[in-house]
Amino acid sequence: MTKQGAVHKVVVIGGGYAGTLAANRLRVRADVDITLVNPRPAFVERVRLHQFVARTGAATIDFNTLLGNGIRLVVDTAVRIDAAARTVRLASGRTLEYDYVIYAVGSTARIPLSVPGAAEFALPIGEFEYARQLRDRLAALPVDAPLVVVGGGLTGIETAAELAEQGRAVTLICGGNLAPTFGAPGRGYIARWLARHDVTVLETSEVTEVRPEAVALSDGSARTSALTIWTAGFGVPELAAASGLRTDALGRLITDETLTSLDDSRVIAAGDAAAPSGRPLRMSTYAATPLGARAADTVLSRLSGTDPAVIDLAFSGACVSLGRRAGIRQLAGRDDIAVNFFVGGRLGAAIKELTCRFVVSKRLRLEARKPGSMRWPTGGPRLADPTVMMP
Repeated sequence: MTKQGAVHKVVVIGGGYAGTLAANRLRVRADVDITLVNPRPAFVERVRLHQFVARTGAATIDFNTLLGNGIRLVVDTAVRIDAAARTVRLASGRTLEYDYVIYAVGSTARIPLSVPGAAEFALPIGEFEYARQLRDRLAALPVDAPLVVVGGGLTGIETAAELAEQGRAVTLICGGNLAPTFGAPGRGYIARWLARHDVTVLETSEVTEVRPEAVALSDGSARTSALTIWTAGFGVPELAAASGLRTDALGRLITDETLTSLDDSRVIAAGDAAAPSGRPLRMSTYAATPLGARAADTVLSRLSGTDPAVIDLAFSGACVSLGRRAGIRQLAGRDDIAVNFFVGGRLGAAIKELTCRFVVSKRLRLEARKPGSMRWPTGGPRLADPTVMMP
């Protein structure tokens, strides 16, 4: 229990879905001083980056419309958490003192160094800066220029579909199965949509090399590519490891079931960069906001001298857009395993769009207006798939 009447400093590192939700929720107590550190001055809707690249939608939102009164936004990058001094050092050289840190740095685009030429000649889409480069590169290419999208997960599917709907010549290289987290009927629907829109899907082929104007494949063939977009896999920032905190193999902060670091009880994790008990939840906006709420609740419990609750989150499925006029809502059990039922077509697209809007308006903005308002489905076992990101 902290001393009555004291002001409690909480630094939230990362202004994505989890960090923004956590910062807003902390306002349930008037004696909490909240600083949100984010490398960009605007909130990025990562689930819309494929739209941003294709110029079919925006992907940024002014933080002024998302953050509640009293939250201080610092546009900077955290480079080290000093647990002994209780400070966060920023790239600018500035330091921030804290009583608690919420570690919500999210995930990053990742191109494997093991694939020759990938880092030099492919661009990922998982971060706003890369997406902006892709957008500019696409604008300079003729519409019939051959494009290669690497990755058969939902990010790759959405990117390929968005570009194909504009008449672009797209090859999607899956490196395994198309939409591996979906049920067979949903995967079949996606494959048929892509075929109708002239997307060449190479399901089992793997990229062995990326060249300036082509990609080499595991079967010995090559595909011409004026622009190669890499969507296969995500990583996380190295801040936790750089701060001497225990991480898993991908670099996520290892916590207990209350999202508290095993090394420092004043560091609480949320979102894609958290690995509770070494078993992270699926990287997704669906999980990010409940984890942000749970992280804030853990801090609030500690300030009140009560025992924080453990994670209890059930999944219900995932959405994927197929251009602007079609999509899929894949249903799943509470354990996040897909069932053989989906909603497709225009209704699927509408559900996907409503889901994206819901996260912003009914979670982030509502929490800014009414701290403590968010609730979520509970009771499902936790599964991890670090290679997939979906809404």
